[in-house]
Amino acid sequence: MYPIGPAAYDRAITVFSPDGRLFQVEYAREAVKRGTTACGITYDSGAILAVDKNISSPLLVPDSIEKIFKIDGHIGIATSGLVADARRLVEDARLKAQRNKLAYNEPVSVPALTREICDMKQLYTQYGGARPFGTALLIAGVNTEVYLFETDPSGAFTQSTATAIGMGKPDVEKLFQEKWKKGLSRKEAIDLALRSLNLVSEGKLKVENIEIITIDLDEGYKSLDEEEISSSLSRLEKEFNAERKKRSS
Repeated sequence: MYPIGPAAYDRAITVFSPDGRLFQVEYAREAVKRGTTACGITYDSGAILAVDKNISSPLLVPDSIEKIFKIDGHIGIATSGLVADARRLVEDARLKAQRNKLAYNEPVSVPALTREICDMKQLYTQYGGARPFGTALLIAGVNTEVYLFETDPSGAFTQSTATAIGMGKPDVEKLFQEKWKKGLSRKEAIDLALRSLNLVSEGKLKVENIEIITIDLDEGYKSLDEEEISSSLSRLEKEFNAERKKRSS
């Protein structure tokens, strides 16, 4: 007897179900939904990427967990889902960025690099013997303007002013719809990123578990140090405590 239902169509990436679905791509999206939350926000002169590494074991060294990767001096990528899959895409993105610089003597265009990464993602949804990349990416960068792209395991991508990936995506995007505004300053963007991470955090945010980078039209790629993150958390501490108290009640 032949299998019926989804089981008949989820054995290979190249087989569509009768209603036009690719189940392996949908399973890859589920891997992303189970990943840690990462957010991206554009501000007046750049973009910010932020993630709470959500480290549960005190035996883990926080610096060994990578969720945000530098691609070039003007591009960064945040990941959610299978980090090993993301690392493969990151290495390819770095190669493409350096090849572009050698060939044309100028930084790679952020939209062009995003398109090339998503072309590779799409390729892995079309051939037997392969599986989709189980990761979503937030690609932030600057050329003459500021860009923030969200990519999907299917190879689709969208440009946003503020967005999130991972398990907390719906809640964070609701917050962004309420709080994001055009012309945010760098400081306001950092505060909004911390608010979004606190919204989906199971406990109190820890400085050592938070990774934030900014990519600015003037300064390029820059990682925030613990002192700057701690200063922002201290400023927002009363607000966060009140919010946690409200959630627990």
